[in-house]
Amino acid sequence: MGSILTKDGIHLHYDEYGSGNRIILSAQAGFYPSGLQQRLAGQGYHVYCMTLRGFAPSSYVAEDYGDGWYDVFADDVICLADTLGIGTFFYLGASHGAGVGWHLVLRHSERIRAFAAVVPGPHSLAKGTMSYRQMLMQGIISEAPPFDPPIDDDPDREARRLKRQQWLNGLPEADPREKAIDYGRPLMRCETEENLCEALASVRTPTLILGGTEDPISTPELMMRTARCLPHCKLVMYSNCGHNIDTDLTEELAQETDRFLAQAEANGKWYAPVTDG
Repeated sequence: MGSILTKDGIHLHYDEYGSGNRIILSAQAGFYPSGLQQRLAGQGYHVYCMTLRGFAPSSYVAEDYGDGWYDVFADDVICLADTLGIGTFFYLGASHGAGVGWHLVLRHSERIRAFAAVVPGPHSLAKGTMSYRQMLMQGIISEAPPFDPPIDDDPDREARRLKRQQWLNGLPEADPREKAIDYGRPLMRCETEENLCEALASVRTPTLILGGTEDPISTPELMMRTARCLPHCKLVMYSNCGHNIDTDLTEELAQETDRFLAQAEANGKWYAPVTDG
């Protein structure tokens, strides 16, 4: 683990897994200790997991960045890379962490070799800009929709979910300064769904989208829309899976991600080369 200091005096915490020159950066409000990032570290990647500003153990923040939260988060990832002497890298994010990825590939495309986006949306701006997390905090909704469907005939997967839930139940209550944060939804400055799609169409970074057919947050319809917009995208969807797929089918997603990143590293494309044309 380590910490860096940004120009505006924010300490950003990160955990480091694996070693070598195949570098993945990931940024989220928190990380499950046995998730996709750690699995990829065991498959030959050097993975840095940075906790977003405003969330422990990174510095708390009092400032409200309005529609600029994800820009700030993306710039913090670049600050981490610069501080550690990392030039270009792969970026991996799930849910809001993938939201950071959209801002990275739009603001710092020259640094991102490929983007692995797990349940990434992004949400349609026609349906509002408040994050689900903040809607729960403010009581606008009483509970989030079920993130994951029931498991069908897989006791090992069931045991994995139970272990994760026990870990979540053991976490301390969030600090009030964390509860006050509403980072909103990615690409809010686009203002309209049409502008959002236009921004996605400008992304040239090879992008892998991984999702589940039963995800109520990053719905299949949203992910299909995003895949249609992106000119260099591969979309993989799993049935009977929901929003927590990165901690649910960890082995499967790690294999798919590794295959995609290796391909992007080899020829900068989102598919294998045509050899017998």
